[in-house]
Amino acid sequence: MLNIGVLVSGGGTNLQSIIDGTKFGDIKGDVKVVISNKEDAYALERAKHNNIESVYETDEDTVIQILKNHNVNLVVLAGYLKIISPKFVESFRDKIINIHPSLIPSFCGEGYYGEKVHQAVIDYGVKVTGATVHFVDEKADNGPIIMQNTVDVSHDDDAKSVAKKVLEVEHKILNESIKLFCENKLSIQGRRVFINE
Repeated sequence: MLNIGVLVSGGGTNLQSIIDGTKFGDIKGDVKVVISNKEDAYALERAKHNNIESVYETDEDTVIQILKNHNVNLVVLAGYLKIISPKFVESFRDKIINIHPSLIPSFCGEGYYGEKVHQAVIDYGVKVTGATVHFVDEKADNGPIIMQNTVDVSHDDDAKSVAKKVLEVEHKILNESIKLFCENKLSIQGRRVFINE
């Protein structure tokens, strides 16, 4: 069983999906701590309801130490609206994954988060969007891609309806990626991530 630390900034629906995955045995891991950079993030309440330590913390060095104190093997950025530093990346090299609500390399990088991503999708007029789970490196939304899934964008969609569609695939691919990591089935070769049977 691997120890998982989850970093959040908002409501925590992805967090809930991860917790459910660990509870029902799909994910061979245990969420040890949930940390938010927003004091009023509902995700912290979700953690408390599931008897998981929840921490409001904005200082990155302290966040790193908390994760190390819990012997965390995998850090999941699940709607964490803060760019982490190279020091953070180096502390957990190839052990940090992020979920992003678009098909990277489209609509990603600094400034692209939350509903801003989905509005950009609508404004650009793309016909397909989706979600991406990737390993985290020193650049925003840049690390090797683990998994992606798509949704269609209809002519009558708006940012909110696209967000709802994308969230469904986010839950699916994030949990699947965590499951594979916990089973030691992911390997990185350059920019490519391979799933080992």
